[in-house]
Amino acid sequence: MIGVCCAYFLAKQSAEVILVERGEIGGAASFGNAGSIAPGHPPLNKPGRIRRSLLDLLNPKSPLYIPVRWDPGLFRWLWTFRTFCTDHHLAASMEALAPLGHASLDLFDGLVASENLACNYERSGYYEICRTKEGLVEVAHDASMMRQYGYHPREMSGDELREIEPAILESVVGGVFFPEAATCDPHRFVLELADRSVRRGVRIETGRGVSEVLSTRSAVKGVRLEDGKILDASAVVLATGSYSASLTKKFGLRLPVRAGKGYHRDLELEDASARLLDVACILAETSVFCTPIAGFTRLAGTLEFSGVNHEMRPRRLEQLTLAAEDYLHGVQGAVIRSEWCGLRPCTPDGIPYVGPVPGQSGLFVATGHAMLGLTLGPVTGKLIEGYVSEGRTSLPAGALGLERLE
Repeated sequence: MIGVCCAYFLAKQSAEVILVERGEIGGAASFGNAGSIAPGHPPLNKPGRIRRSLLDLLNPKSPLYIPVRWDPGLFRWLWTFRTFCTDHHLAASMEALAPLGHASLDLFDGLVASENLACNYERSGYYEICRTKEGLVEVAHDASMMRQYGYHPREMSGDELREIEPAILESVVGGVFFPEAATCDPHRFVLELADRSVRRGVRIETGRGVSEVLSTRSAVKGVRLEDGKILDASAVVLATGSYSASLTKKFGLRLPVRAGKGYHRDLELEDASARLLDVACILAETSVFCTPIAGFTRLAGTLEFSGVNHEMRPRRLEQLTLAAEDYLHGVQGAVIRSEWCGLRPCTPDGIPYVGPVPGQSGLFVATGHAMLGLTLGPVTGKLIEGYVSEGRTSLPAGALGLERLE
């Protein structure tokens, strides 16, 4: 998602672009994420998050999973994450991310319309629904924060929700509707935008990983691929997700990006013409997203810190179904269409790294979007286009800069 958006906007400025993809376009985290474009929603770093997370580890239905193993790097990352779970940092995060969310949603609207992208894009908003009063209080607090940044969430009772979405169970006590949001098929979006990028002159190299960024003392000069081939370039953008850290070490830049594995399970009803839901819902207490996409419903969520791997854990997949059964009619008996896992690149402060690498002319980073990769994809592409072509951006993106790592 991030790499294709960067390539597209750079090509629009007549840059000569090569997009190097270690696998297939849209084949990793962009293939099966929740399909939720949810601007303005607060990041993971909230006061009390660590305490709740520790309690969650004892709950088999918890969205968080950390296997017992010796991993000093993860311990350091979690300790740093803890230091950012404050009211002050939450306010700073909202100041940084909320305006970019508005810009990205406008870009989505423009891209889908102008490029005629066939990706099941719907500006239908989403509901966050709660089974407990405690959950409702937290969601209402998030909504209150978002209103300060030009968003218009609306609190609703359980009965009001059921009038709109009959699938919602009586156990749901209430929720919030977030109108400034959209859904799409993320894989189709990436494939479609990659196609439009190629039409604008982008060359795509698939199945080829990058082993090293080549440089002089002060400027990049290209990349070396894993097969030894060298691609010359005056600018290099690392949109390398959970694999970013190894490519920046030689520049003295240690990116604290950890892979947070997410899962999806797609469900179809026996009646192919029916949908479980008409509008996407987040199940508040379990952080599972339920997204209707072209004939099926995607259950997506969980956050697993088990390293860089694609091992599918059946219990994590089952957690998605168990969570949905607590909120929605029709989940039992639905047919499983597909199951998947992917790696989200997570930063300890909950804010992506987007911008130039200090002291190294021509080197840029665009990674660490965690659960916001789809939401912030287009605006990240615009930011990188500005940095590469003009050396600056007119968007409020200072908080995303790499200077905060110094």
